[in-house]
Amino acid sequence: MNKKLKIAFLIFAILFGIFIFVYGGYDDSPGAQGLGVLAVIGGIIGIIKIKKK
Repeated sequence: MNKKLKIAFLIFAILFGIFIFVYGGYDDSPGAQGLGVLAVIGGIIGIIKIKKK
């Protein structure tokens, strides 16, 4: 997989995680907020791993 495509996908995952976190807060759903945080953390860790290579 292309490096730029991976980074674009991870940025999309971070943005989607932020959206889920905000929507979960609006909907009063702690499970959705947790999934949003995990998506953001996973995206950040993925970008860090790609940049280290």
